[in-house]
Amino acid sequence: MSFETLKARISLLLEEMVNQPEDAHQIEERIREQIAEFRALGLPVPEDFKEFEADLSARLARPQG
Repeated sequence: MSFETLKARISLLLEEMVNQPEDAHQIEERIREQIAEFRALGLPVPEDFKEFEADLSARLARPQG
């Protein structure tokens, strides 16, 4: 899969997250999978995707409630 295809897929998932916030957790997981695919293919992960991934991790690490 090409770099541009992966970027486009993540962009679509981010749009979906905005339009369907009730499905955010599921969409976040799909975004993580796409970022992992970048790494598995040896492609560079764009900085904004790395930052987004770090934000997700930080949010998941915070206690709920």
